[in-house]
Amino acid sequence: MSLLTTKEIMDIIPHRQPFLLVDTIEELEPGVRAVGKKCVSYNEPYFAGHFPEEPVMPGVLIVEALAQVGAVAILSKPDFKGRTAYFGAINSAKFKQKVVPGDVLTLETEIIKVKGPIGVGSAKAYVDGKLAVQAELTFAVGEK
Repeated sequence: MSLLTTKEIMDIIPHRQPFLLVDTIEELEPGVRAVGKKCVSYNEPYFAGHFPEEPVMPGVLIVEALAQVGAVAILSKPDFKGRTAYFGAINSAKFKQKVVPGDVLTLETEIIKVKGPIGVGSAKAYVDGKLAVQAELTFAVGEK
């Protein structure tokens, strides 16, 4: 059972289809961490060109999905409500396995540091409990 549905996620972050890359939030500790799910479907628009003979979810979109989960975590802090989180940096990204149609991504982002409007998250994406992607993400929270 999900904690937040797609509609509730869109109340926290400004992303919309086709660029909302999180289906549900399963766990949320505001300002601390969030765990989301993304059901990867063959109908995703990027599969038409990446790659038609061997569809693979682009790694940059997996990192974006992790950032969206991190944005839900950091923007759930009362003092950041109604703001937008932007990428400040992507560090130490590692891609461990392909993500393909039919996979369910478990997206975990823990906010490990916050100083003013800047936050750093430790992000990991799993498929069937196996690490697919990990990265350190820096967020810059915009003004209202």
